[in-house]
Amino acid sequence: MVKSVLDAFLSSQEETLFGDFLEGVAIFVCGKVYNGVKPAQSYLEGIDLVFEDTHRVYIVEIKSGPHWGNSSQIKKMLINFVNAKKILQSNYPNIEIMAVNGCSYGTEANAIQRGGAYLKLCGQDFWRFISNNDSLYKEIIEPLGHQAGQKNDEFQQAYAAIINRFTLEFGKEYCLPNGIIDWERLIRWVSERRKDARYPLEL
Repeated sequence: MVKSVLDAFLSSQEETLFGDFLEGVAIFVCGKVYNGVKPAQSYLEGIDLVFEDTHRVYIVEIKSGPHWGNSSQIKKMLINFVNAKKILQSNYPNIEIMAVNGCSYGTEANAIQRGGAYLKLCGQDFWRFISNNDSLYKEIIEPLGHQAGQKNDEFQQAYAAIINRFTLEFGKEYCLPNGIIDWERLIRWVSERRKDARYPLEL
């Protein structure tokens, strides 16, 4: 149980950290190639990157992979795109402003989404889009793998230590003397109403 809970937590954290890291890499690369910038969220809510080429201005929301959100989250992204276009239109009255959902990995067969409301570019297509380099999606992997390898032994040692520590604490608090989990006590800790609280619908 301890390992399952810890692994689930780490997986969630790793996805967030990795996504944030790749977003930073994408903004850095686009800044070097197209002078792209990350706008202030108070100015363009939800937009991670703005840049222009000779034909268009691009507003980009960057996500980790192609299956990143539910219908409500996609609707929010569309609202962000509409609002950003309205704000930027006065600065670029004669230039097309194109909205793009960029995904750091994965593939997307249909780049044109919602009848042309935005483009969805994933993996190789996304990295080409922000860098004009069709091979960048492969080139960034080697330094990432090298850095990960250097940290792996350190991580495994820390991981083993935290598993041992949490297992000892869990066994002390939520296991019977024979080592079996005391499920009733665990469920009470997770779900029992506070002693000083009443059932909310109690008159």
